[in-house]
Amino acid sequence: MPQRKTLYPLIPVLIVGLLAACASIGSPDGGEYDETPPKVVACQPANLSTDNQSKRATLSFDEFIVLENASEKVVVSPPQKEMPEIRTSGKRIHITLFDTLKANTTYTVDFADAIVDNNEGNPMGNFTYSFSTGPEIDTMEVSGTLLEAENLEPIKGMLVGLHADLSDTVFTTKPFDRVSRTNSRGQFTIKGIAPGRYHIYALQDMDGNFLFNQKAEKIAFDSILIEPTCAPDTRQDTTWIDSTHIDTIKTIHYTHFYPDNIVLRAFTEDYVDLHLLKTERLIPDMFSIYFTGPSDTIPTIKGLNFDGAEDFILERSARNDTLTYWITDTLVSDKDTLSFSLTYLDTDTLGQLVYRTDTLDLVPKITRSRQREEKQKKIEEWEDQQKKEKRRMKDKYEEKPNPFLREDFNFKVQPSGSIAPTENIRFTFDEPIAKLDTAALRFFKYNEKDSAWVDEPYLFLPVEGDRRSYVLYAEWHPGEKYKFEADSNAVVSILGKLSTAIKKEIPVTPEDEFSSLFVQLTLQPQDTAVYVQLLNSSDNVVRTARAVNHRADFFYLKPNEYYLRLFIDRNGDGKWTTGEYAAGLQPEEVFYFPKPLMLRARWEVEQDWNVRGIPLNKQKPEAITKQKPDAEKKIKQRNAERRREMNR
Repeated sequence: MPQRKTLYPLIPVLIVGLLAACASIGSPDGGEYDETPPKVVACQPANLSTDNQSKRATLSFDEFIVLENASEKVVVSPPQKEMPEIRTSGKRIHITLFDTLKANTTYTVDFADAIVDNNEGNPMGNFTYSFSTGPEIDTMEVSGTLLEAENLEPIKGMLVGLHADLSDTVFTTKPFDRVSRTNSRGQFTIKGIAPGRYHIYALQDMDGNFLFNQKAEKIAFDSILIEPTCAPDTRQDTTWIDSTHIDTIKTIHYTHFYPDNIVLRAFTEDYVDLHLLKTERLIPDMFSIYFTGPSDTIPTIKGLNFDGAEDFILERSARNDTLTYWITDTLVSDKDTLSFSLTYLDTDTLGQLVYRTDTLDLVPKITRSRQREEKQKKIEEWEDQQKKEKRRMKDKYEEKPNPFLREDFNFKVQPSGSIAPTENIRFTFDEPIAKLDTAALRFFKYNEKDSAWVDEPYLFLPVEGDRRSYVLYAEWHPGEKYKFEADSNAVVSILGKLSTAIKKEIPVTPEDEFSSLFVQLTLQPQDTAVYVQLLNSSDNVVRTARAVNHRADFFYLKPNEYYLRLFIDRNGDGKWTTGEYAAGLQPEEVFYFPKPLMLRARWEVEQDWNVRGIPLNKQKPEAITKQKPDAEKKIKQRNAERRREMNR
């Protein structure tokens, strides 16, 4: 009988071969990483073709490729009403357009750097596939940067488009003619543009129609006319041996497209649809009503199971979007359910403000009976604790009043530690204040020479628009100590609660622990109202000073690293104001000093600042820029590091 041949001896060989094949997909261990990006070897129809009527295209490459973040990076222009299909298959990209092709129009599919090879992720670079439905193809480009108007943050992923129609209404009635999308640096390039004159816009397109039709959409616009041009130019291309040694420097000839330095400032208009957001009744004595936006009209309340709604004490936020009603009548607050009608302004489906009336039933989260039970429990627990203490201490025990027999009126103090001479002390109480006994207040300064506290002039004034807060004003001297006192019951809340005794010592930081900054500004003649803001490393405002005679002074600063921001207050309201498209109003201008300022104790720093000395898109320091650039793939750097490791 002939012997049957077995495959078993071949299995180890097959395994070794399989492992070798798998390893060859990437770089061999210790070998070089692939540095070569994918290359286009064929396009059907051809790239830059004319008289093309096909809505399908296939791009072929010399290696397997993938698309990274295609939804963010790939943009088709003119913008398509129906989303195109763009998919990869091995070494190919398949493009399918579903909209009807426009006559005599250049179409571009801008891939940016989304095309990378399948192994190492080498980006192909900024690649655009184009064709024309007419006899000519448009190849002009314009580019620039989109920034957040309020803080000059680069904006990623927003649409930037052109309109050849120069009418004022085109942005709200027609889709863009040409469109692009900003990258992680806020940069954009609009391609395939025909010679002509255009207006440029940016749009955070929330409904996908490529026009501005919702107030909540972030936008940018500019009155300048964009006229694309080009000219021959050269640039230096450097090839590196490694991260520190240059191999060659070549001069590259290319076509330079202009303008390439457009800066747009994006903003959201100061408008929010007004709706009732929520209501809540945390305790029986108060309830709060929240709206989605500001209003200049206070709602009307009509009690359905109680009278006296007009006697409620109202606390309201600065924009009237949060309203808190305090109920001083216990016959009303003791009700488990408050039923009332609320008449308020509401935005209808046409975007108009109309009056609306709702019926509300509010039940407290903590009922009156539960409040009483919790209070009684605390009283009993404290009394039990004192009985144990009395048995333990015997004759040494000292009788103490039960603190839970009365309801204290609590407060907090800011700042809590030492202060700068430019600061004041704010007292904020838990409830609105009904009464303040000024005769029960005292303020002292410590006399070091006599080792005694002496009376000192002061003011204790309510905060405008805040029924819970008072501020202690005094002439604070560096290095001195002060003390504020108030007797028990000096402050009474609207619910009859009494304040405990207040004894607050206030040290003032010595002068030699501070620094000062004096900023001399170079401005334009029309910059008449200018505010300079001192910022911390989180881009938050530490101090604000209005410039006087082109100068802003900051005294008594804690040693630290600071940044500077400035805004031009065109409307004179003392704060930064956004723009409005229909009125043609741009947001108020904002500028950043481009470097951090390090202030040390006992330093007095004079700093000149030419506000418009460098372009707006280069002003904000990278350290406080929150929108960071996407990480760049550095295959060459990885290979150089591997070579150095191998040569050690």
